[in-house]
Amino acid sequence: MTRSGSEPVYGIGAAGRLLGVAPATLRAWEERYGVVIPVRSPSGQRLYSRDKVDQLRFVLNLMESGLQAAEAHRVLALRLEEGETVVPAAAPGHSARVSILLAERDVYAAELIEYLLRTEGCDVVIALDAVDAVALFQERQPDLVFVELVISGGVGLKLCRELSLAGARVVAVSALRLGDVAMEAGADAFLQKPLDPLQVLATVKDLVGTSHLAQQSARLTRR
Repeated sequence: MTRSGSEPVYGIGAAGRLLGVAPATLRAWEERYGVVIPVRSPSGQRLYSRDKVDQLRFVLNLMESGLQAAEAHRVLALRLEEGETVVPAAAPGHSARVSILLAERDVYAAELIEYLLRTEGCDVVIALDAVDAVALFQERQPDLVFVELVISGGVGLKLCRELSLAGARVVAVSALRLGDVAMEAGADAFLQKPLDPLQVLATVKDLVGTSHLAQQSARLTRR
């Protein structure tokens, strides 16, 4: 599904929010130009790797500079045919503190991710079962929730759905390749274990709007 099991995978709704583009526009670009093609889940959902989001960001940058959508996609196609990668600029610093809930059954794994996120200035709280996760979400209203899909005997998908309906931004995580079903359950992104710290941070920054990608998208949306 992606080049590395730990790379984030986004549903079309989350990809649209990252880019400031309506999902209908992403579908139209895919069908009309055939350059940025997301993976399809068994149920037909579009799943975007970070590479695909970066490619769409490249298209939007070209459009912001004055190119039409068709021209921007042609430029991207040429870049890809020549084997060039499309990588956004490094994210600038950001002073806002991000609150994160980790719903994780493994204490050791939770503490490792907690340490990583706290070193980046995030406020982190851990729930080791689904009941506590719901209670802590209601109490703290975090910016983002990580849900291990086998928490509490395997109710992670149900937890994703419940938290998503309550307005949470959810990152599903699992050692199994469950990205498609996680998206169906309402997750915004999926990360496969073992988790890559850089991919964890990139996903957090994307989904809470602190990355260069999201900041550029916000400017486009306001125009």
